[in-house]
Amino acid sequence: MKTILLLLLTMTLTFAGLQTSAQTSQMPPLLDRELFFDNPEISGGQLSPDGAFISFIKPLNGVMNIWVKKLEDPFEAARPLTADTKRPIRSYFWSRDGKFILYVQDKGGDENFNIYAVNPAENPQPGAEVPLNRDLTNLTGVRVQIHAVPKTDPDAIYIGLNDRDPAWHDLYKMKLSTGERTLIRQNSGEDRITGWIFDWDDNLRMASRSNMDGSNDLLRVDENGFTPVYSTNVFEMAYPAGFHKDNQKVYLVTNKGDNVDLTRLILFDLKSLKEEFIEDDPLKRVDLGNVAFSDVKREILFTTYEDDRTRYNWKDKEFEADYKLIEERLPGVEPYFARTTADERFWIIGSYSDVDPGTTYLFDRETKKLTFQYRPRPNIPVDQMANMQAIRYKSSDGLEIPAFLTLPKGVEAKNLPLIVMPHGGPWARSGWGFNSYAQFLANRGYAVLDPNFRASTGYGKSFVNAGNNQWGRKMQDDITWGVKYLIDQGIVDAKKVAIMGGSYGGYATLAGLAFTPDVYACGVSIVGPSNLITLLNSIPPYWESIRKVFHVRMGDPSTPEGLEDLKKMSPLFSADKITSPLLVVQGANDPRVKQHESDQIVVALRDRGFAVEYIVAPDEGHGFARPVNNMAMLAATEKFLAKHLGGRYQESMKPDVAARLPEITVDPKTVVLQEVEK
Repeated sequence: MKTILLLLLTMTLTFAGLQTSAQTSQMPPLLDRELFFDNPEISGGQLSPDGAFISFIKPLNGVMNIWVKKLEDPFEAARPLTADTKRPIRSYFWSRDGKFILYVQDKGGDENFNIYAVNPAENPQPGAEVPLNRDLTNLTGVRVQIHAVPKTDPDAIYIGLNDRDPAWHDLYKMKLSTGERTLIRQNSGEDRITGWIFDWDDNLRMASRSNMDGSNDLLRVDENGFTPVYSTNVFEMAYPAGFHKDNQKVYLVTNKGDNVDLTRLILFDLKSLKEEFIEDDPLKRVDLGNVAFSDVKREILFTTYEDDRTRYNWKDKEFEADYKLIEERLPGVEPYFARTTADERFWIIGSYSDVDPGTTYLFDRETKKLTFQYRPRPNIPVDQMANMQAIRYKSSDGLEIPAFLTLPKGVEAKNLPLIVMPHGGPWARSGWGFNSYAQFLANRGYAVLDPNFRASTGYGKSFVNAGNNQWGRKMQDDITWGVKYLIDQGIVDAKKVAIMGGSYGGYATLAGLAFTPDVYACGVSIVGPSNLITLLNSIPPYWESIRKVFHVRMGDPSTPEGLEDLKKMSPLFSADKITSPLLVVQGANDPRVKQHESDQIVVALRDRGFAVEYIVAPDEGHGFARPVNNMAMLAATEKFLAKHLGGRYQESMKPDVAARLPEITVDPKTVVLQEVEK
């Protein structure tokens, strides 16, 4: 019945901005945006440590909450454990003994997280849908960190709190049953500790430190203090992946060294300080990705390398055989080990592809039985999704840029409208797989380009460092030359190109419109900074440890030269050059890119009489988490893109979305610039 209703809804949608070419009739039907962006039916499956229960996240009264059921029961028999009515719960975990489920939550996207606990064995409170949910930390204006979940004391976790000093987190041990906290280490501004590392037996053995010059030290924790044992400069990185089973040596992921480009895995002796090379990418193409350990064997199971696709390097032959067996049973998708029981017999197995948002299974390593559990988005018509392909092209200086291209299904790859989607970060990357935005836009008739411009991670130290002081410059060229490449290939219509992204992608959108106004027909900036000076002067206090890194990689606002350079790279100061329509999206509680960043560019365009559209959600932060806000923003976005590029769009909206859109739409005439908070 649900599928029939969905089909009827799709058939009765109002269409606008439709192309009239014969190509359009060959495309898949216009799919409801709810399919791509509404709450998944079920997600985040985890097994209790003893394997008796499976927990997961699904909607309760329209908000994503935690549910639980016995492993053998149907999902319809599950009961809710949380009942948040405002913000979705996006991550959680079981305590080591399975007595509690723990999760973090903030208020309105302010990223000041508290830790909550719920006992899955308890019955609901009188008159309530769920058991008691306890706020273990119960702090305001404090960002809680989780450092370790010890096996030796399952009623405890190690956490960091910045309640004493907003810039630095002190280390505490907290009892889960009572919330009682014991201070383990105080972290002063002189110590500058950014992380704490425990060994297999839950002993505090190491810490990481950020120095004033942007360099970093890994420290051995000794009885009388800290001893630096491994140091990297501001352009290098090193972090512990896990301890060796002897607890005397530690595996480090590092790219330290003038002649070292790709991150590699080494085994480092904390006493002798000797290091042993373990591995790097056998193909010498990308950085080391994940290092997966067995808690039972205390050994590495496998490492991964994210290239055009994810590649595995197996260390454990039994796990490798299991993986290959699963691959044979799940052709056409990429399976992966997700969550396990304490004895590592039962595993949650996920699978995905570029056209498939995924399926979740239960795998028994003893019987080799693979059992279907759920599909997060079962109504996605996989056969109507568009393939994503890896491409490479040269930038303005000849640097090769890796990217991913999604072409609309059912039409010739010729003279298509294009949406360029630079990722956030910028020290992050785009990868192959199911991308809701790419599929949504491809369904509307657009080609979608996801470029990994210089400064993107995963392609080596030199590729990241090539982006130093290149915001709006060579980094922007890497995006622009991707557009040129697709135009030269005849794939894209030069007059129908848009740029759209969030965070750094929002900045790149503003920079694209301001610095290359002839390239883009329109742009959508989502929580994007417009003024790099005010951005750097208003970063959250708990980012103090990486302030110097920002200054070295972007520009130092405390020096006249740096200030002038940042001004040149800031789209705000070239707002008079913007000639293409712009939609700006912002969360009012964003602690990273404050609303002032969006207000500034909106006011600059408004004051010169240039039309700009503006959406501000008062209950969101760095990106929209509430589906009603996200859906309203997407409805406005696809209509905006259709207006300026001529693609398809869905005019209809659910009543709550239709009501929400005018509530978060801001008239630029009403925007008053406030002094930015520091």
